[in-house]
Parts: sequence; C-alpha cells; structure tokens
Amino acid sequence: MRFIYISLLLTIIMSCKSDMKDNGNIDQYSYDLGVVGGFSELVAAGVKKMAFSSPMKPEKMDAFIIEAEKIAKRHGVSVYREKDLLITDLFPHDVARGLDVLLLYKGTAFDVYQKLKSDQKLLIDNGRYNEAAQLNISKRLGRLLSYSPRKINSLLTEQTSFRTMDDFGIKAHNLFLYYKDLKAAGDFYTQIMGMELVADYEMALILRMTRDSYLILVDATKGMHTADEPKSVALALLTDQLDEWYDYLKSQNVKIKYDYKPKEGSAHDGFVVEDPEGYLLEMERFNQHPENEDFVPLLEYDKGKEVNQHSDRKLPEGLKIHSTITWLYHKDVLGIEGFHQDILGLELVADQGWTKIYQISGTGYIAIVDERRGMNKYSEKKAVSVGFILDDLEGWFNYVSDHNVMPLREDEISTGPESKYRAFVGYGPENYFYEFDVFLPHENNTKLLDYLESTIH
Repeated sequence: MRFIYISLLLTIIMSCKSDMKDNGNIDQYSYDLGVVGGFSELVAAGVKKMAFSSPMKPEKMDAFIIEAEKIAKRHGVSVYREKDLLITDLFPHDVARGLDVLLLYKGTAFDVYQKLKSDQKLLIDNGRYNEAAQLNISKRLGRLLSYSPRKINSLLTEQTSFRTMDDFGIKAHNLFLYYKDLKAAGDFYTQIMGMELVADYEMALILRMTRDSYLILVDATKGMHTADEPKSVALALLTDQLDEWYDYLKSQNVKIKYDYKPKEGSAHDGFVVEDPEGYLLEMERFNQHPENEDFVPLLEYDKGKEVNQHSDRKLPEGLKIHSTITWLYHKDVLGIEGFHQDILGLELVADQGWTKIYQISGTGYIAIVDERRGMNKYSEKKAVSVGFILDDLEGWFNYVSDHNVMPLREDEISTGPESKYRAFVGYGPENYFYEFDVFLPHENNTKLLDYLESTIH
C-alpha cells in the first residue's frame, strides 16, 4: 500500500510538471518546492524513511533551501544539504554530478544513509566493490528510500544487467501434481471440480483452473516425482461461494479434512478437502481485514472474470473459483523471501507473518508457509513441482546459467515429446522443483495456446 501511495503522489507531481510545460502556470522553482512538500508529508507519515529533492546547481540551492527548510519544518522533517550524493546503480551515475540534493528524513534515517556511504567507501578502498557488493549497496539505498522490492528490481534492470524471472515475461502459473491413477485424478478435477481439460499428453493432463492458472496432473511413473513422496503442498481455490461449494462437495462424497466453520471478523474463511490421492484443496475466501488490505483489491478485480465451465462436469451451474494460491511449506520463511522477490521478481501482496503470498499472474499466487503452523510439514522430497509459463524461456535460462541464480537439474533446455513444449527445471529453496515452460504449436496444444494468447493480465 505504501508503494501505491508513493506512486500516486509521483504521478500527480509529474502531471503537474507536464501541465507546467504546457501552460506555464507553474514555474520550476514552485514545482521543486511542491516535490519537497509532498515528500515531507510522506516522511512525516512514516510512508518513506528518506526522500531526495530534485538535484540542482549549488547557486540555485542557496536560495531554494531557505524555503524548503520552512516547508519541511512544518511537517517535523529534517533537511540535510548533500553535496556528494551516494552513487549507486538505482539511478544514472551522473544524476547529481556537480549538483546538490536535499535529503528529507526523520529519526535515524540520516545515520543509515551515512553508514551506507562509509560502507561503500570501505569496499572501494579495499578493492572489494564487485558486482555483488554494488547490488547490495543499491538495494540498501532502495530500502532506505522505502521502495518496494519490485520497484528496486525495476530500477536496477534499467541501469544494469540485473534481471529477475519477471523480466522474461510470465504468461501463466502452472502446478504439477503426481498420481498413481491419472485417470481417476483427471475425472475428479474435470467432473467434480469442473476444471477444463485443455491438453491431453496421455502421461499428463493440463487443466485450466482460472484465466492464467493451470493444474498439470502427471502420471507418477513417468514424472520427476513419485506418488509416494510427501505432499508438501496445498492448493487454495478462492471463491465467494463457500456455502455452496461446501454443500456440493459433501453431496459428491468428497473427503472433508477440515470443516467449514466461518468466524465473524476473521481474515479468511474456508474448508479443506482431499483429492483422490490425498492432495489438499482449500476452498477459501479472503475477507476485508488489515492483513488483506493490499490483497483483497486484487482479488476483487478477478471476480466476475472467472473462466467458463465446460459441459463434461457435475458442477452446478454458476459455481466457480476466481483465483488460486499454491501453498509451499518451509522451515525458514524469512530466509527465503529474497528468492521470490529478487530471483523470481514476484510482488508480495499479503503478509501474515507465518505466511507470505506473492502474485505470479493475474489470478495465480504462490505462498510460502511456516511448516510449524501450516497444514503440511517440510520434507526433503515432495510430490510437487511449481511451474511458470514464460514468454522468453531461452533468455531466462541463459540468465540463470550465466549468473548461477539457482542450481539446475540439467545443463540445457529440454524439448518434450513431439516438440510440444520446451522446459528446464531449477532447484528452489528447500528443494522445491521449479519448472519453467514454453508450449509450442502442436495439435494437442491448440486450446492451451489460444488461452495463453488471449489472457490479459
């Protein structure tokens, strides 16, 4: 929410600047003071730890700082005139060359800034200011300026060779589950759960859950995992029709693991069922609640855009899901946040402390869960692979290989039977398999490719 607030303010400021150029009603001096006023309010409110004024020549700053300090003081914000701005890869290196910048801050933020400068100097003096050190200093400055991890990644991408998976185009999310009886699993998900079969590879079935979230059921005798491995995953199917789903699934004799017991004022409600081989499906609704304030608006956007039901199903007319969450169970939730934010480039949309939810696609989400409080426990082996359908698979593979982003299962991209797809697999945190795919033109892929091409995020 803080990032949205900052982005909105910057949009307003830049619009004012555009208007100034068009009609001349606002001079540059007034505009720059407006920037100081806007950022001072954000710093005072705790939305930003520190902000920078526009860079300007020293002789111009001599006059400007007098009024700027008055504005900042009204907000209880301190001002420091910086003649040697910290240079990092967040911004062009010449952005403030020969220019002065005002630092707007409260509390210990200025001490943090000074420590950043001294740490950078020490690294340079000792010949240790390598690419990794530059990246670290840049990210520390970004966090001091209260930029979101996604914004920091975006700025670094503009200035350096740094990339995340998100820069290579995420088309959709797909989840691989492994079965002894593939046909029974397919019948359950198509007929009982109402999901559409969009590709049949015989050893794997690809089902469309939402607009850009897919479920791939795999014959465990032919996949990367066995059906006997622990099922350290749960799949949440988000819906506002919990009462209807509960009654319907009970009528179909689906095994209920946790009953539906809604509570007034809870952050989320739901119930849990088991599929034919014991994978957990959580039918869930996220409610308006402080911990969901950034998440609920995203989910509201997806409501009313659910995918069409297909004819071969028992699902009552009108019963739908609008989004999915793949829950993964970890020992060290805090320690692996960086993988999802800085390697995959995903945006954190809900933080429950012991669970953290990231957006993958328009309707697909992934969550890391503290196994001490989740429905499943951590296990070294697990019958699940987490998948991403990308625009530029080769580009991401080359980046992962060149920068040692994650260990790879194989040293090249593999091509599937009959050239239906290309893919590679990396080992993610705590030994989850992450598969990256692109699906190729083939008669078996016609419906899948049509959906992928028509998806609008």
